[in-house]
Amino acid sequence: MNPETKTHSTGATNSLQASSVQACQNCKNDFTIEPDDFLFYEKIKVPPPTFCPQCRMQRRAVFRNQNKLFRNKSSVSGQNILALVPMESSIKVVTQEEWFSDDWDPIDSGMEIDFSRPFLSQLMDLHFKIPQYNLNVARMVNSPYSGNAEDLKNCYMIFNATSSEDCVYGTGYYFSKNCLDNCDIYNSELCSNSFWLEKCSRVHFSEECKECIEVYFSKNCANCMYCVGCVNLRNKSYCIENIQYTKEEYYKKLQEFGFDKYSNLIKYKNFILDFWNKFPKKYLQGVMNLNSSGVYVTESKNVKDSYIVKGGENLKYVQFINEAPNKDSMDITVWGTNSELAYEYSACGSGIYNSKFLVDCWPDVRNSEYSLHCRSSNALFGCVGLSKKEYCILNKQYTKDEYFEMVDKIKKHMNEMPYTDKKGLIYKYGEFFPIEFSWYGYNNTLAQELLPLTKEEALEQHYAWYEVPQTNYVATMNSVDLPDSILDTPDDIVNEVIQCDCSKKYKIIPQELILLKSIKIPIPRTCPDCRYQEKINRRLKPVLYKMKCMKNECSNVFETGYDPKDDHVVYCEKCYQQEVY
Repeated sequence: MNPETKTHSTGATNSLQASSVQACQNCKNDFTIEPDDFLFYEKIKVPPPTFCPQCRMQRRAVFRNQNKLFRNKSSVSGQNILALVPMESSIKVVTQEEWFSDDWDPIDSGMEIDFSRPFLSQLMDLHFKIPQYNLNVARMVNSPYSGNAEDLKNCYMIFNATSSEDCVYGTGYYFSKNCLDNCDIYNSELCSNSFWLEKCSRVHFSEECKECIEVYFSKNCANCMYCVGCVNLRNKSYCIENIQYTKEEYYKKLQEFGFDKYSNLIKYKNFILDFWNKFPKKYLQGVMNLNSSGVYVTESKNVKDSYIVKGGENLKYVQFINEAPNKDSMDITVWGTNSELAYEYSACGSGIYNSKFLVDCWPDVRNSEYSLHCRSSNALFGCVGLSKKEYCILNKQYTKDEYFEMVDKIKKHMNEMPYTDKKGLIYKYGEFFPIEFSWYGYNNTLAQELLPLTKEEALEQHYAWYEVPQTNYVATMNSVDLPDSILDTPDDIVNEVIQCDCSKKYKIIPQELILLKSIKIPIPRTCPDCRYQEKINRRLKPVLYKMKCMKNECSNVFETGYDPKDDHVVYCEKCYQQEVY
């Protein structure tokens, strides 16, 4: 299949290629490759993509399990272990200690290149030979039930996190302490049930807040203290629903709200979502941006069409790149940190340079392509599980001259004999891994969060689908029978097995109970999966819409994550700044 390409002149100089409108191999929709995109592809020596940006994002995201743990067995010892990889995937899994031991060397599984077969097929054969380790973590202390993380201490069910301590449940925790049930929080403490916080303390049930203290049910507030139900406030204290109170009046009203009781909490929670929608929203969720577009992009420069990015520079079509610096890269998903000249990778970071088509490679992987689970290496092509290696292809060692000569032959071979997937899509050199190579079920991955599919839709598109097995616990109480107030909740609640409305069972762990009593928030009535899904449902999707500013007489047009079909009032930057309080 050769996708149709339609070229349109942009009036560019001879040194800049015209934009190109191309039909996506996968979804068949047209997408535009801009002149600056062509310059980047030329710089890193790859051909233009044949998948549109959204299909490229989906393809990378299906190689990332965000927060699902499975029971598996070590392929070395046979012991039962927890893993991010489901047993049904047939991928070998070992413990961290086994992976880093001296008892094996993945270079021993090196393969000769077979030019009678597609190269990607050979790479996947190699992948099935090489084990990967179970939780993808580093330098963890007393945090055995967390994954995709580093430098955690005393954490439970925390994923995609860095340098956090005493936290329970959630994803995207960065340098935070004593928090529970959050997504994407930075340098915060004693916060709960919130999304997109930075430098906050005791902020609960809130979104997009920065440098706030003791704030409840608030959205897009900055440098505020002691507020409830507020929107778009700046440098305010003792406000309720954007109305100023005295300190004494505020605490009297706060006492009346009685947020220690679930009945009061859920009543106010139902009210606040409608209240938030009465206020204008800024087209881009973030601050201190220069020439940037996307959804949840902050403190960035020249970041385009991206999603959940902090501190990026010269990036395009990237998602969940939260740890600066990251620059001069395109089409990368999850993590980053010191990535430069990176293209089409999933879940890589800590020093990726001039590399493309990688999965789970870190740290310091340079000048490498089409590799998985590699560490601290340079000049790898089609390798799996290598550490501190150089000039290897399919895990076989070459000299420097042999390596570059062979890589040129392989790229030519990939174009002459490309891999064709089950849908008939063609993967020449320059395309990321086919979706059917993912060892995760679609429902276990980041792709399901970004672009949800039903089981039937996923299977029809040749994705796998693996259910997390339910525990055999017998419920000892229903969630509706939990004590209304956290003040009336006995310590032995940790012995109960609670039935969620979704039929899953869950427990309140001692660490969680201590935090709930400290912040005076009642016991949750839903299981961790349902609580996480609720936050995901509130989050905007990685889709941009053209929209005109809704402020009277303003003619500014912008791209925003707010769907015009929904009941939102969206302003441009200038008009929004005139409205914040």
